[in-house]
Amino acid sequence: MQERELIAILRGIQPHEAVAIAEVLIEVGITKIEVPLNSPDPLDSISRMVRAFEGQATFGAGTVLSCDDVDAVAQTGARMIISPNCDQAVIRATKERSMLSYPGVLTPSECFTALANGADGLKFFPASIIGPSGVAAMRAVLPAAVPVYAVGGASADNFAQWMEAGVQGFGIGSALYAPGRSVAEVRALALGMVEAYDRATAS
Repeated sequence: MQERELIAILRGIQPHEAVAIAEVLIEVGITKIEVPLNSPDPLDSISRMVRAFEGQATFGAGTVLSCDDVDAVAQTGARMIISPNCDQAVIRATKERSMLSYPGVLTPSECFTALANGADGLKFFPASIIGPSGVAAMRAVLPAAVPVYAVGGASADNFAQWMEAGVQGFGIGSALYAPGRSVAEVRALALGMVEAYDRATAS
C-alpha cells in the first residue's frame, strides 16, 4: 500500500472507539495516526491502537508539551511525537527514545532550531496564518530533504496548492474526525482525503 503523508488527528476520541476508527483509517490508506493528549484517556486509546495494529501503521501523540509526556507516550509503544510548539527539550527527549519528532513551527528561527535538535519533520501550525506563499518562502532556505507538514488550513480542496509550495504532508483533524462522528462517516471522509491526496500528488 502507498505510504501517504497524511496524519489523522483524532482529537477527542475515546478509548472504546479508538480501534474501530483506526481500522477504517488504515483500510482506506491513512497509516499515520495521532491522538492529542488533551483527549479523554489518550494513552489508553494509543495503547489499544498500537496493540491492535502494530506494524500496520505509525501511531503517536499530539499536543505533547513536556518530557514527562514523551516518557508516558513511549510506554504505550507509540513511535511519533507531535507538538504545537518548538520545545527543544521535548525534541531531544523524543529522539533519545528513538521516536519520530514533529514539532510545531511558524518562523525560520523555529524551523532551524527544531532541526538542530533532531526533528524528523516540521509541522507548520497553524499553517493558515502564513499560507502556501509563506511556506514557499521558508522552503527556499530549508534543507530539501526535510519533510514539511501543513496543519490547520489544509484540506482536500487545497492539497495541490500546498504541495506546489513545497509541503509534503498534512495533519487532518476535524475535517476527518470529530467526537460523535460514526465509523462509517469517518471512513467516507478518510476516503475522500486519500483520493484528494492521490490526485494532488499525481498532478
